[in-house]
Formats: sequence, structure tokens, C-alpha cells
Amino acid sequence: MRTPKRRAWLILLGMLLVSHAWAMTPFVIKDIKLEGLQRTSPGTLFNYLPLNVGDTLNDARSSEAIRALFKTGFFDDVRFAQDGDTLIITVKERPSISSIKITGNKDIKTEDLTKAMKQSGLAEGRIFDRSLLDKVERELQRQYFSQGKYGVKIKAKVTPLERNRVDISIDVVEGKSAKIHQIAIVGNAAFSDEVLLKQLQITTPTLFSFFTSSDQYSKQKLAADLETLRSYYLDRGYINFNIDSTQVSITPDKRDVYITINITEGEKFTVKEVKLAGDLIVPEEDLRKLISVAEGAVFSRKAVTESAAQIAERLGSDGYAFANVNPNPEVEKLNKQVSVTFMVDPGKRVYVRRINVAGNARTRDEVVRREMRQMEGGVLATDKINRSRIRLQRLGFFQDISIETPAVPGTTDQVDVNVNVTERSLGSLTAAVGFSQVQGLLLSASISQDNFLGSGKRISAEVNNSRVNTIYSFSYTDPYHTPDGVSRGFRGFFRQTNATRLFVGSYLSDVFGAGVNYGFPLSEHNTARLSFDYEHTRIRTTSFTPRSYVDFLNANGDTFGIIKMSGGWTHDTRNRAIFADNGMLQSLSAEMSVPGSGLQFYKVSSRTQVYRPLTKSLTLVMNGEVAYGDSYGGTSALPFWERYYAGGVYSVRGFRANSLGLRENNRALGGALKLVGSTEVIFPVPFMEESKSFRLSAFFDIGNVYTGIQQFSAGDLRYSAGVAAIWLSPMGPLNFNLARPLNKKAGDVTESFQFSLGTFF
Repeated sequence: MRTPKRRAWLILLGMLLVSHAWAMTPFVIKDIKLEGLQRTSPGTLFNYLPLNVGDTLNDARSSEAIRALFKTGFFDDVRFAQDGDTLIITVKERPSISSIKITGNKDIKTEDLTKAMKQSGLAEGRIFDRSLLDKVERELQRQYFSQGKYGVKIKAKVTPLERNRVDISIDVVEGKSAKIHQIAIVGNAAFSDEVLLKQLQITTPTLFSFFTSSDQYSKQKLAADLETLRSYYLDRGYINFNIDSTQVSITPDKRDVYITINITEGEKFTVKEVKLAGDLIVPEEDLRKLISVAEGAVFSRKAVTESAAQIAERLGSDGYAFANVNPNPEVEKLNKQVSVTFMVDPGKRVYVRRINVAGNARTRDEVVRREMRQMEGGVLATDKINRSRIRLQRLGFFQDISIETPAVPGTTDQVDVNVNVTERSLGSLTAAVGFSQVQGLLLSASISQDNFLGSGKRISAEVNNSRVNTIYSFSYTDPYHTPDGVSRGFRGFFRQTNATRLFVGSYLSDVFGAGVNYGFPLSEHNTARLSFDYEHTRIRTTSFTPRSYVDFLNANGDTFGIIKMSGGWTHDTRNRAIFADNGMLQSLSAEMSVPGSGLQFYKVSSRTQVYRPLTKSLTLVMNGEVAYGDSYGGTSALPFWERYYAGGVYSVRGFRANSLGLRENNRALGGALKLVGSTEVIFPVPFMEESKSFRLSAFFDIGNVYTGIQQFSAGDLRYSAGVAAIWLSPMGPLNFNLARPLNKKAGDVTESFQFSLGTFF
């Protein structure tokens, strides 16, 4: 057995022998010969070689030249030899990569891996470097570890090929993600473990973990949760809160993760005083209204941050777009109080030099510019920029909209407003086949253009055929008939209806007519509508027509020429017209046939939709509709084809469409009074959280129809609950509901699953 001392002497002797082997007598290089080159050109080698003919080569210069060639990464071996005055350089080139194959990866896409390896220098056609492959293996393992897959196995295999090439194969066995078995918080006294754990994104396994993956450990998720925990305490007065340490341990089988979070809460602080300082260009009383930090209240970092943002936004509305508002807290440890001073630096007032529009290949500039609330040459106002973005979104012409305000070079008080849009395909010719539980097979063909020739005008011609309706219609709308935004539209239509197949009282109708409508902007969020229509209606009965319908026709006739006048008011603050998640839509409308028409009646309705974000991913939606109609003059009652109905996909879900209310022969007769409401919570689609065309919700519906106001009874209201899905597919909206009636009564017709395909809602 060799002793450590003897081993040291052997190593020293080896070093002396190597040193002697490399030692050479200095000489002047008269010629340089290269041996072993295959792919690398002589010119490339000479470019890196720090030696030239005429140089004197000694041990130092030789070592320097060898290091330079190794540094290129092209060679596995470099040797210098002397033949008289000729330097002979023999190299062994590293192989090139012929192909790279990755198998077994599911959580990380192959194209993402290939792109990352290419950025690291490992790609087909490049020189193979084993150290780079090792680095890729370690990085790949790190990525899987970050996803909680600690049992991952990565094996790289290098296969030599002819012509000094290699194949690289990387086999990945991902294994199962480690589950969080326990999360322990140590040091908390003010709040219970249950309260604090509810604030965290990561959880122990739950019923919904399969969809949310919340029980899978991730270093990024834990870091985000620690910041959430910190914010929770800082927003409740614990300004000295600290996370002392976190321990993450995994069981030997790499399947269970234990997390321990050690914290120090500190003392709770209250607000002693709130002050404003700096250049208060806006009256102080106006700014104080924006501050949600109250003296005597518990200190909240969130309230302080939001107050500073509100002040900055208020200054931005006055043209100080780059205002700087810094909250400065002064802590009094003995009194456990904090004085907050908001330092206001408005900077210079900023003006808009130009508004530039880009990306609108079809849409005319004027269509975009007339929606802009920010004007060229005016003071830059952040609220007007934000409102402009919303108005452009609600046009429906654009898929993406971005507005930037870069500073004008060479100035300190001017910006340009750059509006970049990505146009969506609006479609001009469609033919569709759909199906609805109510109307059955739908055959339709239409020529439509919501942005006709890029002018923003809407034109459509439609043919629609189902077992309930046959419709031929044409419409035209100019949203800017006048420069002030007054809209005008025309329409003409012919409609045949077979109500028997609507599960309501049986009758047949032929209606044709035409109309004109106007819209008047009253303010940024309020619009008034006025329209005039003429309808020629002919009603025919069948052997199944209800007796009350026949009595109405006997008293009033079966053919009518009706002139209708309607008006309405709409208050709309939604952020989007489709799939909104914030704001309100409220409308009031009234319709009446003018005196002297074939029938005399009126209808009034009110509808409200409220969207409120509950969290970043959850939205509360509340809907309510009240409608009433009656006759006047010589008409005996509200015409039965003008009545209201309830139940179905777009009403009280879980009950058959149009089936609620008074019945005759098991068919609904409709009503003169309609009350419908719903509450929904919209939540993200699992694995499709960022989807803009798919929406899931849980709902509670309530409603019914009554023959009149006197007949209203709260006990007759129907309730249902369930889940709904809407998909804006290329063929049109698809609506699916799974509902359960909560107070079904005798005679009610229910449907647990309801859907509508290829029809608009």
C-alpha cells in the first residue's frame, strides 16, 4: 500500500517528466504545418494562433499558443512538434452534433428545451462540448425541481458517428410531483393557522387540487406566498413583521414535502397623523379625499400605496403624467404609532404633440381617432388615455390594443401617443348549421361586416331557417351619423313563426316591417335611443291554439298594421362589451304602438348587469330584469305574441325554455309581467386561465312571469343553481348549462342539461 508521502513523490516525478517532455530549444519559425484538421479551415486556426512565421518559439510562447487553441473550444487535443525550423501543430477536433433527440418530457415542451439549449450553445451542427451538455442536464433538473418533481431522472447519451460526428439523446423520466403534506407556521399569535393558511396559494391536497395543482410545491409559488403573508400583516398594522426563515424538507421517497415558516409578528401600530407636503398644485382638500389612510386607524401598507396611486392618478388627469408621490412613514416605537407624509412632486405638465395610429390595415384612421378622448395639442390626461383604450376595446374591431406615451426627443414636456391595434377577423360571408334545444336545427347564411370598408359602419343581410322561425333581414347602422356621435340605422325584415314548437301556446304568424333608429350620446357613459318601426302582422290559429288566444283574435282581428315608437336610456361602464369583468350596464326602455295603429299597447322594461372583481381570477356578476306590458285604448289586452316568457338557457336555467308561468293544455301562455334575476361567480378555466374565448361560472337563478301585477306572488318564483360554460367558437357562441331546480312544483318541466349551439345570445 502506497503511503501519502510516497504518492506525493510519484506525482512530483511525473510533473518533472512532463515538463522535460514539453521542453524545447528555442528556434525561429520558418514554416508552420497543420495536421488533423477536418472541418475547421486552416484560416480559422491561424486566426486564433498567436504565432507567425519569423517568430521565435520557446516554452512560454508554446504554452501560450496551446492555451489559445484550446480556448476556441474546437479541439480535444493540441500538440506542438519541431522538424528543423518547421513547427508542426497536430490537433484532434471535437465532434460536431448531428442530431439532438429529447424523449419523455411532458411538462416542458420540446421546442422550449431546444430553444434553451441553442442559446447555451448546444444545437445541431455546432461543436460538441461535454461541459455544455452537463450544464443543460443540471438546468433541466432544476426546472423540474421548481415544479415539485424531485424524482425526475435525466440521462444524456452521446453516440459517436462516422466523420467525427455525434448523436445526443436526452431521456427524461419526469416521475410524479411531490405533494405538500404539511405547512406549518411558527410564531403567530394574532392570527390563527387557519386564517393565515387561507392566504397562501400553495395548500395541502384538497378536492380541487387536481385542477389547480395547489398541492404541488414550487419555489416560485412559495416565494409569492411569503410576500402575500408579509402583505397580510403589513396591511393590518404589524409593520415590524418579519419572516425569520423557511424550511422545506422532502421525504426519502421524494413524494411528500413539509414546509415550515418561522415568523415574528411584532406589535400592531396605528396611524397618528396624515400629512401632505411638496408642491400641491391641486387643492389639498381635493387630495385628502383620495387618501384612504385615516388618523387613529390601524396602519395599512396597502391603504398607503393605494392612496399614493390615487393622488398620482389625480395629478395625471390634470396633465402631470409623470408626477411622483412618495409616502414617508415616521414610526414612533414607544407609542406604537406611525405618521404618514405624502411627498408630492408633480413635475412638469405634459402636452401631446401627435397621436399616431398603427396596425389598422383595414380600419380607417378616423374610426380610431374619433374614439380617442385624448386630443392632440392638449394636456396629457391619464384618465382620458384609459377611457380611449376602453372605447376602442368596445368597438369589437380589434383583438389587441396598446397605447404608449413616449417622450418627444429633446423635450421635457411633450409626448406622442402611439396607438397600436391588431385587427380581428370580422367575417363578411358566413354559412352555418347549428342546433338549439328550443329552435332545433338552424340553417343560416349571412353577409355581414361590422366594419364595412374600414368605415366603422355595420351592414348585414341574413337568411335564417329553423323549425320555429324563418327570417330574412337586412340592417345598416352608421355609429357616427353626425360628428358628435349620433348614430342612425335602418332595418327591414320578414319573419314567419310557428310557436307550436316553442312549447308555448300554438299559433302561426307572418310579420314584415321596416324601421329607423337613432342613438344620442348624453355623456361618456350614457346614451339615449329612439326608434320608429312599422310592422304588418298576420296571425293564424291551429287546432291547438289556446282559447284565450282565439278570444283575443275574435275581439281585435287577425291582421294588423302597427306603428311602434320606442325609446330608451343606457348607462354602460363595462370594460368590455363581450366577457366584461368590471363595470355596470343599466338600461331602461319603453315601447308603444302609436294611437290609431291596428293594436294599441305599451311595454316597459329595466335591466341591470353588475360586474365586480372579487379577486384577480374571480368575478361576481349580478343580473336583474323587470318588464311589464299592457294594452290601452280599444285593444282588449296585451297581444299574446308580445308577452314575456321565462325559463331556459338565457333565463331561469334548469327549467325548459319558455315553460314558466300560466299554462293551458300543459303549454305556457306567457305573461305581462316578468321578473328574472341571477347571481354568478366567474372563475378561470383549468389549464386555460388566460383564455379570452372561454368562460366558466357557477350561478343561482330566480324568476317567473305573471299575467299581471296583481297576480304577482313571491311564492311562485322559481329557483335554480348550477354551472355554465360559454365558448366563443369560430362557428359562433356555444352555451352549455348544467342546472338543478331548487323548488320544482307540480307541472314544471325541468331540464338538467341545456345548451345552444351556433346561436347568438
